[in-house]
Amino acid sequence: MTIRGYCLCKKTTWAYEGDATWGCYCHCDDCRRNCAAPVVAWLGVPLKNFRWTGAAPKTLESSKGVFRHFCAHCGSPMGFEADHYKGGMHLYAASLEDPTKFEPTFHVNYQSKLPWLAMEDGLPKYDSTLLHAPEDLRSGP
Repeated sequence: MTIRGYCLCKKTTWAYEGDATWGCYCHCDDCRRNCAAPVVAWLGVPLKNFRWTGAAPKTLESSKGVFRHFCAHCGSPMGFEADHYKGGMHLYAASLEDPTKFEPTFHVNYQSKLPWLAMEDGLPKYDSTLLHAPEDLRSGP
C-alpha cells in the first residue's frame, strides 16, 4: 500500500510503501517553532520505504546532524531526519494526503507542553526524546 503526502502548494510531494512505524505528538520548542503550532503530530517511516515525489524539498541543517525538509516554493514543513535516528524519515502528519487516517500512540517532550494546551487523550506521555523512551518506541522523532 502506498501512502502519499503533499505541501500547501502541492509541488513537493512524498510517498512511502507499507506501514508507518510510529505516530506521536511532539511538544518540544524546536518542533513548535518550526511549524508555528502548539504541538506537532509526526509519523515515522523507514527511509528505505520513502521517496520524494514532485519537486525536491529544500533542506536546512537546523542543528548539527538535524535536517529539516520543506517545500522550496511555499515553505511548508515536510519532513525531518537526524543522524541520531539513522534510517528513518519523520513526516508531518498534517501533510498526509488523508490526515484523518493518522493515529498517534504517544507524546514526547511532554514536559515542554504549553500550559494552555489541553490534551487529555490518555496516550503515554514521555518527558524527553524517544532516546529515553521504551525500547520499542526509540525509532521516533
